[in-house]
Amino acid sequence: MCLAGGMDVSGLAPIEQTALLTEYCRALDSRSDTPILGDTGADDTVRHINHDFAGLGASPSVVALVALRAKMLDERIRAYVAANPAAVVVDIGAGLSRAVWRVDPPETVDWFSVDLPAVISVRDSLVPAHPCAHSVGGSVLDPQWTAGVPADRPAMVFADGLFAFLDEDAVIGILRRITGNFASGVIAFNDYGKVSKANQILGRLATSSKSNSPHRQWSFPGFKDARTPEAWNAQLRLVEEASAMHRPESALFPAGLRMASRLSRQVPSIARKARILQYRF
Repeated sequence: MCLAGGMDVSGLAPIEQTALLTEYCRALDSRSDTPILGDTGADDTVRHINHDFAGLGASPSVVALVALRAKMLDERIRAYVAANPAAVVVDIGAGLSRAVWRVDPPETVDWFSVDLPAVISVRDSLVPAHPCAHSVGGSVLDPQWTAGVPADRPAMVFADGLFAFLDEDAVIGILRRITGNFASGVIAFNDYGKVSKANQILGRLATSSKSNSPHRQWSFPGFKDARTPEAWNAQLRLVEEASAMHRPESALFPAGLRMASRLSRQVPSIARKARILQYRF
């Protein structure tokens, strides 16, 4: 549901529309009697957009996992900012996320939300300005996106959902650009483990058959071993591999996902399907 006269986002390209899925999932979570993330701001954003959200493939399991991975990333950002109060936080592929409001860092922090110009235009129209926040309209595949971001301060760079829509070479390039630009910091992102072509096809069929489903944009094959990015980039060191399947919030998952969560204790490949990875550089 959206408000009458909500913002028309039909002009967004398919890859730009992927930003709508994660925000819609966070909105649906906030409407639950027992939310995992509880981001009511996401619901406000969604209600001001005119779009066929029902076609995005936001199944109950997808909603739960999107909400929990956002919560897990928020926790890690808060911890980093607490230890580095003059940090730079960079949300690459920020979409419409209100993570800056959920984390609400002190004014000593500068928070940069990076996304394609059309997405940033929608974001700046709908997401309230935060004292720490800066918007960067540009492709993360363009080396110039870092130009206006301070490089000499501790940096927390994170991606919530972005890498799934890029190919492996693009992900490797982004990681190298981050470590080559910032003096020191942490990179954190959600990951799905190794994703085969069959997995991608089944995921698309299971989530939505409609043409505007972001699942059709899935490109990244993923990796099994969490240390794989260390081979891509010698400056990275794995500091954490945490599965959403092992969190206490898994008790709030829909029945099928709860069963998968229980199985994940014995089947590591299931745990890898919903993990947060952190690397220090």
